[in-house]
Amino acid sequence: MADVFRGLNLLETLKESMESNKLSDVRVAVEDLLISRINLAVVGSRGNEKDSFMNSLRGLGPGDEGAAPSSSSASAEVAGYPNPKHPDFRLWDLPPVPDTSPFEPEGYMNRFKFLRYNAVFMTFTHTPHPNSVEVFLEAHSLQQQTVYFILLAPVGDKEKSLEEKRKASLEILTTQGVTQPKVYLVRPSTLEKSDFPSLLEDISKDLPEIRAHALLLALPTLNSTLVTQKKEAFKALVWAAASLSGGMSAIPVPLVASMVDSSVAVRILTKAQLSLCLDEDSIERLARQRGMEPAKLKGLRTCALSVEVTRGDVKRRLAAAEKDLATVSSKLVEMAMPRHARSASRSFTAMLQALNGAIDEMAADAEKIVGAAHGEGK
Repeated sequence: MADVFRGLNLLETLKESMESNKLSDVRVAVEDLLISRINLAVVGSRGNEKDSFMNSLRGLGPGDEGAAPSSSSASAEVAGYPNPKHPDFRLWDLPPVPDTSPFEPEGYMNRFKFLRYNAVFMTFTHTPHPNSVEVFLEAHSLQQQTVYFILLAPVGDKEKSLEEKRKASLEILTTQGVTQPKVYLVRPSTLEKSDFPSLLEDISKDLPEIRAHALLLALPTLNSTLVTQKKEAFKALVWAAASLSGGMSAIPVPLVASMVDSSVAVRILTKAQLSLCLDEDSIERLARQRGMEPAKLKGLRTCALSVEVTRGDVKRRLAAAEKDLATVSSKLVEMAMPRHARSASRSFTAMLQALNGAIDEMAADAEKIVGAAHGEGK
């Protein structure tokens, strides 16, 4: 669990809450991890590249329900696009920064409530306009650090041309006073390529922990690395839920712990199924985008929970984990613990074992599907 602790420092706080028997704090933390909202804004002129980028962030293609409409015309209003599978994640399409002179960045930022977004992507297809750089600098002066310049690669642009654009963009940023400027090259319809993984890594460092967690879980499974990161995030959530389970087990109220265990476990595994894109809709969309037969990808799911999360399956896993605890090693652990803590230890261990095993199996299915889609898609 050491890696999980490093991945989610909130668990250290949970540990302290458990030691102080503050169950209400643990419940709040579990809810924060299950329902953690994030708002991303995409600034730039409307066009195929921006439309494709916003759709790809939500795992959608141009013809899917809820996709951003294709339009080359600039809009003066903000448009919101919820994620069809993750209502906690909302994407906002902001109009381009005006190219007028003189320009007041504060006016643009106030009009579109710039500072309310957890992160802002300043997109362009050639080089950033100087007024956009002014908005970036103003945001940083107001401690809004999560603003990023993204060069969206037009279809057909060669690597040499894109690198020339990046170099010219960096020169503009440097000239206008941006220290250590970064420009991320992103291919809108294939986010797993180019600089998007590097962008995600930087965002996860810049965002508050809970917001980074929300973004990670809402993004489509672009590659095996992202699957692994999602798996570790869910294991952190499992630890929190198991802590709650252990605390409830220490309370002498019949059936309370088992009801909490199965209810929270179902919520966690349902969220994991959607986050790992194992549900029917997600697989069918991926197959359509990659020119594959959906049945081929669906057939790679070997874990029953990858196909459907049912309360019956979850209860059976919890019961089996409880049964497995009847070993010499667990008895020795109990002997070394105070009597009042023994039931808490059993419940904590059983839930941790049952859910971690399920998460591992589901993540393995997700890795197979991602590998097949990227390795064999047309």
